[in-house]
Amino acid sequence: MSSYVVITPAHNEERYIERTLQSMVAQTVPPRRWVIVDDGSTDGTAGIVESYCGRYPFITLVRKTRDPERNFARKVHAFNRGLEELRDEPYDFIGNIDADISFGPDYFEKVLKAFDVDPRIGISGGIVYTKFTNKFKTYDHTADSVGGKVQLFRRACFEEISGYRALKFGGIDATAEIMSRMRGWKVRKSFEAPAFEHRPTGFAYGNSLVIKMCEGRRFYSLGYDPIFFFLRCLYRAREYPFVVGSAAAFGRYLYGMARREAIALPPDVVSYLRSEQRAKLWRGLGVRPRV
Repeated sequence: MSSYVVITPAHNEERYIERTLQSMVAQTVPPRRWVIVDDGSTDGTAGIVESYCGRYPFITLVRKTRDPERNFARKVHAFNRGLEELRDEPYDFIGNIDADISFGPDYFEKVLKAFDVDPRIGISGGIVYTKFTNKFKTYDHTADSVGGKVQLFRRACFEEISGYRALKFGGIDATAEIMSRMRGWKVRKSFEAPAFEHRPTGFAYGNSLVIKMCEGRRFYSLGYDPIFFFLRCLYRAREYPFVVGSAAAFGRYLYGMARREAIALPPDVVSYLRSEQRAKLWRGLGVRPRV
């Protein structure tokens, strides 16, 4: 079976990272290397990782000074620090696994098999279930998208898009998917490989309404088509905080549009993204768009 490597950026994850460590060391197909980048943690994260490094030679701990500016680009900087450790390592696939994720022992075995179906699959990964109160739930049903917490790339695809882009407002995983599809690669979720997120995304960044406003700013910065994003907000109005959250997200998107805020992606990428989104809208209406 093909070999793979994994990078995990981690900052103050002592409450969660042992689940991730236990999941990885139990894999039926272990990684060739797993680089965990401690991004300036002030808790016991590094100590927990070190206790595993001695027992499992494929695990490497790298310490990094945390960037002072608080934005989503920090994760990419930490990921790229891990990438430096793998510069001379031979591998076929490279992935990101967040430090608050757990999964079954055959998780990577299943995801790697998904790549065998089609050599043009560039990104795959499992379906992510997020913990709310005492239950795991998912809204992650899109077959051609893989959550950034569990993305695994075919090496050729990852190198062709030059890896992750350091985007201030986020959307790092979505951008990787867009640029991969733009270059002819396919993105396929592996539904038979569940992964469990133990901390809901964004909870460290404020209350749920603020998170939704940040979402609106993020999708505007990526160049999302306004009609597509409006309909997306309508569809997600049933998610907490109900209705108000979607209104906040779309309101922040319109605010960015009114102020002509900068779009982070190149014009050709934005043009490709919007053409994709409009094609999805036409298909949803049962109309075949003209070529």
